[in-house]
Amino acid sequence: MPLPPRWQWKLDRWREQLRGLFRDDAPKEARPRLCPSCKTLVGVAATRCHECGTSLTFSVAAASKALGGFLPERSPVTYIVLFINGVMFAFSMMLSIREGQHIGVMGGISGEALVSLGAKVTGFILQGEVWRLVMPIFLHGGFLHIGMNSLVLIDIGPVLEEKYGSARYLFLYIVTGIVSFIASAFWQPYGISIGASGSLMGLIGLMIAITKRHGGILAEMYRKQLARQVIYIFIFGFVIPGIDNAAHLGGLAAGYALGMMFEDREPMNAAERNRANVLGWAAALIVIASFAAMLLNYFRVTQR
Repeated sequence: MPLPPRWQWKLDRWREQLRGLFRDDAPKEARPRLCPSCKTLVGVAATRCHECGTSLTFSVAAASKALGGFLPERSPVTYIVLFINGVMFAFSMMLSIREGQHIGVMGGISGEALVSLGAKVTGFILQGEVWRLVMPIFLHGGFLHIGMNSLVLIDIGPVLEEKYGSARYLFLYIVTGIVSFIASAFWQPYGISIGASGSLMGLIGLMIAITKRHGGILAEMYRKQLARQVIYIFIFGFVIPGIDNAAHLGGLAAGYALGMMFEDREPMNAAERNRANVLGWAAALIVIASFAAMLLNYFRVTQR
Protein backbone atom coordinates (compact mmCIF):
# COMPACT_ATOMS: atom_id res chain seq x y z
CA MET A 1 0.00 0.00 0.00
CA PRO A 2 1.65 3.29 -1.05
CA LEU A 3 2.18 6.02 1.53
CA PRO A 4 0.26 9.25 1.31
CA PRO A 5 2.15 11.88 -0.67
CA ARG A 6 2.73 14.01 2.43
CA TRP A 7 4.30 11.10 4.35
CA GLN A 8 6.34 10.05 1.32
CA TRP A 9 7.73 13.60 1.08
CA LYS A 10 8.68 13.58 4.78
CA LEU A 11 10.33 10.16 4.48
CA ASP A 12 12.41 11.29 1.46
CA ARG A 13 13.45 14.45 3.33
CA TRP A 14 14.57 12.46 6.39
CA ARG A 15 16.52 10.09 4.14
CA GLU A 16 18.36 13.00 2.52
CA GLN A 17 19.14 14.54 5.90
CA LEU A 18 20.48 11.22 7.20
CA ARG A 19 22.65 10.80 4.10
CA GLY A 20 24.04 14.31 4.62
CA LEU A 21 25.37 13.30 8.03
CA PHE A 22 27.82 10.94 6.37
CA ARG A 23 28.66 12.64 3.10
CA ASP A 24 28.24 15.92 1.33
CA ASP A 25 26.94 15.49 -2.20
CA ALA A 26 26.39 19.19 -2.75
CA PRO A 27 28.53 20.50 -5.57
CA LYS A 28 31.27 22.85 -4.44
CA GLU A 29 31.14 26.28 -5.97
CA ALA A 30 34.46 27.10 -7.62
CA ARG A 31 35.87 30.44 -6.52
CA PRO A 32 38.67 32.67 -7.77
CA ARG A 33 41.99 32.42 -5.91
CA LEU A 34 44.74 34.80 -4.85
CA CYS A 35 48.20 34.44 -6.34
CA PRO A 36 50.53 33.37 -3.48
CA SER A 37 53.23 35.70 -4.79
CA CYS A 38 51.66 38.99 -5.90
CA LYS A 39 48.19 38.53 -4.28
CA THR A 40 46.39 39.22 -7.58
CA LEU A 41 42.93 37.68 -8.00
CA VAL A 42 43.13 34.95 -10.66
CA GLY A 43 40.48 32.94 -12.43
CA VAL A 44 38.88 29.73 -11.24
CA ALA A 45 40.60 27.49 -13.79
CA ALA A 46 43.90 29.38 -13.91
CA THR A 47 47.10 27.46 -13.21
CA ARG A 48 49.44 30.45 -13.53
CA CYS A 49 49.06 34.06 -12.42
CA HIS A 50 48.36 36.37 -15.35
CA GLU A 51 50.06 39.26 -13.53
CA CYS A 52 53.42 37.86 -12.39
CA GLY A 53 53.51 34.44 -14.05
CA THR A 54 53.84 32.47 -10.80
CA SER A 55 52.60 28.87 -10.90
CA LEU A 56 49.64 28.46 -8.56
CA THR A 57 50.48 24.85 -7.75
CA PHE A 58 54.18 24.19 -8.24
CA SER A 59 56.23 27.17 -7.03
CA VAL A 60 58.22 28.32 -4.03
CA ALA A 61 55.54 30.90 -3.27
CA ALA A 62 52.78 28.28 -3.38
CA ALA A 63 54.77 25.96 -1.12
CA SER A 64 55.41 28.80 1.31
CA LYS A 65 51.71 29.66 1.42
CA ALA A 66 50.77 26.01 2.00
CA LEU A 67 53.32 25.67 4.80
CA GLY A 68 52.17 28.93 6.34
CA GLY A 69 48.80 27.39 7.12
CA PHE A 70 50.43 25.16 9.75
CA LEU A 71 52.52 27.90 11.41
CA PRO A 72 51.69 30.62 13.94
CA GLU A 73 50.27 33.69 12.25
CA ARG A 74 52.67 36.15 13.92
CA SER A 75 56.45 35.64 14.13
CA PRO A 76 56.36 31.96 13.08
CA VAL A 77 60.13 31.65 12.55
CA THR A 78 60.95 33.11 15.96
CA TYR A 79 58.68 30.64 17.74
CA ILE A 80 59.87 27.69 15.66
CA VAL A 81 63.48 28.54 16.57
CA LEU A 82 62.52 28.78 20.25
CA PHE A 83 60.81 25.39 19.99
CA ILE A 84 63.81 23.75 18.31
CA ASN A 85 66.13 25.25 20.93
CA GLY A 86 63.95 23.80 23.68
CA VAL A 87 63.80 20.35 22.09
CA MET A 88 67.58 20.23 21.56
CA PHE A 89 68.22 21.42 25.11
CA ALA A 90 65.91 18.75 26.53
CA PHE A 91 67.62 16.07 24.41
CA SER A 92 71.13 17.22 25.39
CA MET A 93 70.06 17.34 29.04
CA MET A 94 68.74 13.77 28.79
CA LEU A 95 72.05 12.58 27.31
CA SER A 96 74.00 14.37 30.04
CA ILE A 97 71.89 12.90 32.84
CA ARG A 98 72.35 9.45 31.32
CA GLU A 99 76.09 10.05 31.54
CA GLY A 100 75.73 10.91 35.24
CA GLN A 101 76.12 14.66 34.75
CA HIS A 102 74.47 17.07 37.19
CA ILE A 103 72.50 19.80 35.42
CA GLY A 104 72.70 23.18 37.15
CA VAL A 105 71.53 26.69 36.45
CA MET A 106 74.91 27.84 35.16
CA GLY A 107 75.61 24.79 33.05
CA GLY A 108 75.92 21.06 33.27
CA ILE A 109 75.35 19.81 29.72
CA SER A 110 78.26 17.50 29.09
CA GLY A 111 80.77 18.28 26.38
CA GLU A 112 80.41 14.77 25.00
CA ALA A 113 76.66 15.25 24.56
CA LEU A 114 77.14 18.62 22.86
CA VAL A 115 79.80 17.25 20.49
CA SER A 116 77.55 14.33 19.55
CA LEU A 117 74.73 16.79 18.76
CA GLY A 118 76.84 19.04 16.56
CA ALA A 119 78.86 21.49 18.66
CA LYS A 120 81.48 23.48 16.79
CA VAL A 121 84.72 21.51 16.76
CA THR A 122 87.20 23.03 14.31
CA GLY A 123 89.01 19.75 13.64
CA PHE A 124 85.80 17.97 12.66
CA ILE A 125 84.70 20.91 10.49
CA LEU A 126 88.01 20.81 8.60
CA GLN A 127 87.41 17.10 8.04
CA GLY A 128 84.18 17.91 6.20
CA GLU A 129 81.53 18.09 8.93
CA VAL A 130 80.36 21.53 7.84
CA TRP A 131 76.97 20.93 9.45
CA ARG A 132 78.75 21.79 12.71
CA LEU A 133 78.55 25.41 11.60
CA VAL A 134 74.73 25.20 11.76
CA MET A 135 73.87 22.87 14.62
CA PRO A 136 75.56 24.95 17.37
CA ILE A 137 72.98 27.70 16.73
CA PHE A 138 70.39 25.44 18.40
CA LEU A 139 72.52 24.10 21.29
CA HIS A 140 72.96 25.53 24.79
CA GLY A 141 75.03 24.60 27.82
CA GLY A 142 72.64 25.24 30.72
CA PHE A 143 69.39 26.77 31.92
CA LEU A 144 70.89 30.25 32.27
CA HIS A 145 72.40 30.07 28.78
CA ILE A 146 69.20 29.08 26.99
CA GLY A 147 67.09 31.32 29.23
CA MET A 148 69.07 34.50 28.47
CA ASN A 149 69.24 33.77 24.75
CA SER A 150 65.51 33.00 24.63
CA LEU A 151 64.65 36.30 26.33
CA VAL A 152 66.75 38.24 23.82
CA LEU A 153 65.22 36.34 20.89
CA ILE A 154 61.68 36.98 22.13
CA ASP A 155 62.53 40.66 22.59
CA ILE A 156 64.04 41.50 19.20
CA GLY A 157 63.12 38.54 16.97
CA PRO A 158 59.45 39.39 16.29
CA VAL A 159 60.33 43.02 15.54
CA LEU A 160 62.84 42.08 12.84
CA GLU A 161 60.70 39.23 11.50
CA GLU A 162 57.85 41.68 10.93
CA LYS A 163 60.20 44.19 9.32
CA TYR A 164 61.98 41.81 6.92
CA GLY A 165 59.30 39.17 6.51
CA SER A 166 59.60 35.61 7.84
CA ALA A 167 61.48 34.17 4.84
CA ARG A 168 64.27 36.75 4.78
CA TYR A 169 64.40 36.82 8.58
CA LEU A 170 65.08 33.07 8.66
CA PHE A 171 67.81 33.49 6.06
CA LEU A 172 69.44 36.32 8.01
CA TYR A 173 69.23 34.45 11.32
CA ILE A 174 70.86 31.28 9.96
CA VAL A 175 73.52 33.02 7.85
CA THR A 176 74.69 35.28 10.68
CA GLY A 177 74.87 32.22 12.94
CA ILE A 178 76.95 30.31 10.38
CA VAL A 179 79.33 33.25 9.93
CA SER A 180 79.67 33.56 13.72
CA PHE A 181 80.88 29.96 14.00
CA ILE A 182 83.18 30.34 11.00
CA ALA A 183 84.82 33.23 12.88
CA SER A 184 84.94 31.10 16.02
CA ALA A 185 86.52 28.17 14.19
CA PHE A 186 89.38 30.35 12.89
CA TRP A 187 89.86 32.51 15.97
CA GLN A 188 89.45 29.77 18.57
CA PRO A 189 90.40 26.51 16.82
CA TYR A 190 90.54 24.55 20.08
CA GLY A 191 87.63 23.53 22.27
CA ILE A 192 83.93 23.51 21.46
CA SER A 193 81.45 26.32 20.97
CA ILE A 194 77.64 26.44 21.04
CA GLY A 195 74.76 28.87 21.42
CA ALA A 196 72.35 31.16 19.60
CA SER A 197 74.22 34.28 20.69
CA GLY A 198 76.09 34.52 17.37
CA SER A 199 72.78 34.78 15.52
CA LEU A 200 71.42 37.14 18.18
CA MET A 201 74.43 39.40 17.73
CA GLY A 202 73.65 39.21 14.02
CA LEU A 203 70.15 40.52 14.75
CA ILE A 204 71.66 43.37 16.78
CA GLY A 205 73.98 44.10 13.85
CA LEU A 206 70.91 44.29 11.60
CA MET A 207 69.29 46.78 13.96
CA ILE A 208 72.43 48.94 14.01
CA ALA A 209 72.49 48.89 10.20
CA ILE A 210 68.82 49.92 10.07
CA THR A 211 69.47 52.96 12.26
CA LYS A 212 72.52 53.80 10.14
CA ARG A 213 70.55 53.63 6.88
CA HIS A 214 67.70 55.83 8.08
CA GLY A 215 69.56 58.46 10.04
CA GLY A 216 67.84 61.09 12.15
CA ILE A 217 68.04 61.99 15.83
CA LEU A 218 65.91 59.08 17.07
CA ALA A 219 67.84 56.57 14.97
CA GLU A 220 71.14 57.95 16.26
CA MET A 221 69.95 57.70 19.87
CA TYR A 222 68.83 54.13 19.34
CA ARG A 223 72.11 53.26 17.59
CA LYS A 224 74.10 54.62 20.55
CA GLN A 225 71.96 52.54 22.90
CA LEU A 226 72.63 49.41 20.82
CA ALA A 227 76.34 50.23 20.72
CA ARG A 228 76.44 50.42 24.52
CA GLN A 229 74.73 47.05 24.76
CA VAL A 230 77.30 45.55 22.39
CA ILE A 231 80.15 46.99 24.47
CA TYR A 232 78.64 45.51 27.64
CA ILE A 233 78.30 42.13 25.94
CA PHE A 234 81.96 42.08 24.93
CA ILE A 235 83.12 43.28 28.37
CA PHE A 236 81.04 40.53 29.91
CA GLY A 237 82.57 38.08 27.44
CA PHE A 238 86.15 39.03 28.34
CA VAL A 239 85.48 38.93 32.09
CA ILE A 240 83.58 35.63 32.20
CA PRO A 241 85.56 32.63 30.93
CA GLY A 242 84.07 30.30 28.35
CA ILE A 243 82.22 32.94 26.32
CA ASP A 244 82.94 32.86 22.57
CA ASN A 245 83.74 36.48 21.72
CA ALA A 246 84.84 35.47 18.22
CA ALA A 247 81.35 34.13 17.46
CA HIS A 248 79.80 37.31 18.88
CA LEU A 249 82.01 39.52 16.72
CA GLY A 250 81.47 37.40 13.60
CA GLY A 251 77.70 37.44 14.03
CA LEU A 252 77.64 41.18 14.70
CA ALA A 253 79.75 41.97 11.62
CA ALA A 254 77.67 39.66 9.40
CA GLY A 255 74.42 41.18 10.65
CA TYR A 256 75.62 44.72 10.04
CA ALA A 257 76.88 43.88 6.53
CA LEU A 258 73.64 42.12 5.57
CA GLY A 259 71.62 44.94 7.12
CA MET A 260 73.33 47.41 4.81
CA MET A 261 72.60 45.15 1.82
CA PHE A 262 68.94 44.23 2.49
CA GLU A 263 66.06 46.68 2.44
CA ASP A 264 64.57 46.77 5.93
CA ARG A 265 61.00 46.13 4.84
CA GLU A 266 58.88 43.25 3.64
CA PRO A 267 59.03 42.37 -0.08
CA MET A 268 56.87 44.77 -2.08
CA ASN A 269 56.34 42.99 -5.39
CA ALA A 270 56.26 39.52 -6.89
CA ALA A 271 59.94 39.47 -7.84
CA GLU A 272 61.03 40.47 -4.35
CA ARG A 273 58.68 37.95 -2.75
CA ASN A 274 60.02 35.18 -4.97
CA ARG A 275 63.62 36.06 -4.05
CA ALA A 276 62.71 36.19 -0.37
CA ASN A 277 61.00 32.80 -0.56
CA VAL A 278 64.02 31.26 -2.29
CA LEU A 279 66.33 32.62 0.45
CA GLY A 280 64.02 31.37 3.18
CA TRP A 281 63.68 27.90 1.68
CA ALA A 282 67.46 27.72 1.11
CA ALA A 283 68.05 28.48 4.81
CA ALA A 284 65.40 25.95 5.86
CA LEU A 285 66.93 23.23 3.67
CA ILE A 286 70.38 23.96 5.10
CA VAL A 287 68.99 23.50 8.61
CA ILE A 288 67.14 20.30 7.66
CA ALA A 289 70.25 18.88 5.96
CA SER A 290 72.37 19.75 9.01
CA PHE A 291 69.94 17.99 11.36
CA ALA A 292 69.94 14.94 9.07
CA ALA A 293 73.75 14.88 8.99
CA MET A 294 73.88 15.24 12.79
CA LEU A 295 71.48 12.31 13.28
CA LEU A 296 73.40 10.10 10.86
CA ASN A 297 76.65 10.93 12.63
CA TYR A 298 75.08 10.42 16.06
CA PHE A 299 73.72 6.94 15.28
CA ARG A 300 76.94 5.97 13.51
CA VAL A 301 79.02 6.92 16.54
CA THR A 302 76.70 5.40 19.14
CA GLN A 303 76.51 2.06 17.29
CA ARG A 304 80.27 1.52 17.44
